[in-house]
Amino acid sequence: MNPELTLTVRETGPGSSQELTGDQVAALVAVPDLVRLTPAPGGRWSVRGNQKVGLVRLRTRSGGTIHLSLRPKLGIRDLLFLLSYSSTDPWRPEPVTAATTDDLVPALADLLARTARRTLEGGVLHGYREVAEDLPLIRGRIRTTAQLRRTGLPLPISVQYDDHTPDIPENRILLAALYMAAHLPGVPHPTRLALRRLADRLPGVHRPHPGEPLPAWTRTRLNARYVPALRLAELLLSGRSIQPEGGAPTPADGFLLDLPKVFERFLTVTLGEALARHGIRCAPQDVHRLDEAQRASFRPDLVLYRGDGPVSVMDAKYTFLKVTAPPVEHLYQLLAYCTALGLSHGHLVYAATGAGTSSVDHVIRNSPVTITAHALNLNAPAAGILEQTAALAAGVATAALRLPALRR
Repeated sequence: MNPELTLTVRETGPGSSQELTGDQVAALVAVPDLVRLTPAPGGRWSVRGNQKVGLVRLRTRSGGTIHLSLRPKLGIRDLLFLLSYSSTDPWRPEPVTAATTDDLVPALADLLARTARRTLEGGVLHGYREVAEDLPLIRGRIRTTAQLRRTGLPLPISVQYDDHTPDIPENRILLAALYMAAHLPGVPHPTRLALRRLADRLPGVHRPHPGEPLPAWTRTRLNARYVPALRLAELLLSGRSIQPEGGAPTPADGFLLDLPKVFERFLTVTLGEALARHGIRCAPQDVHRLDEAQRASFRPDLVLYRGDGPVSVMDAKYTFLKVTAPPVEHLYQLLAYCTALGLSHGHLVYAATGAGTSSVDHVIRNSPVTITAHALNLNAPAAGILEQTAALAAGVATAALRLPALRR
């Protein structure tokens, strides 16, 4: 017997009570931090989200299948806006269609199909690639050293030439994403067909092998029309692996996004751009030392610099606060950052889904350090979210330039 189980779980919230077999529990815990499982009354299990979204298909040891849908708390349109800032070159996603507004993976697959179709309508991009091979005739330049090593007949001839080909990094990335999206669980059949037809328009392009690093590419005038499709393709490919790093492979496939990382990346890009206008540079994930012996290291999400010296520190928290004060452990964390960096002011930036934004100062008792907690309303329109980050950057810059540093 190969039972199938379908689970739909919100990224946050109380979760749901489920009757699970031992094999199903083992499959769910095989992917670290996928969901939170706790025993419930009656031999059941409470399944709660763990700030991840996507669609995952898990196979149990007994041959069964678990179809796990992890739904975001944000609307799909709002989440796509955050995802559009997943690189230092933000792209503007097309609006999602009414048929894909509830599920992230079908929405992304549909967006890739529509974006790739519009991209390839202008023709398949070609580029020059250096080729070295043996031919029965001379093409390009003779590879003299390789040719002189030959003995016997002079043919074939070892040559090197530039080939005008579609097999370039841009098309390889696009083909890999089209192929992967067509095989994701939960993608409607018409979208799968559209993705496969688009992949067929890239003959002669070699698809990167699973696990192989994506080829590097640089934005130029020639490939500018490819950029939206490539950014979306890279986003899909970045979430294709749900295997634990350094661990044994798990029988699972699908697409998974870690929302705290998405929120952190969004703030890094938007606040970095806004603070640059105030003469402040943002350094993400800088390594610093907490103790004098420099044995304990820490990596704040953002350290703000003016010139060579730090002027503030900031951490992104993808947490929807229900009370005014942040969790004590968050205040401890920022207090340690400020103390080690010699700063008198640090910032915590939280996600919010209610109307309005807020900034509350928390002056630490018997300490010169103030920690300000900010909340960004992620349900606001895209322009409104950018206005919030610009206002946050202006306030942070003003405070950073006004407050004194601690004695080092």
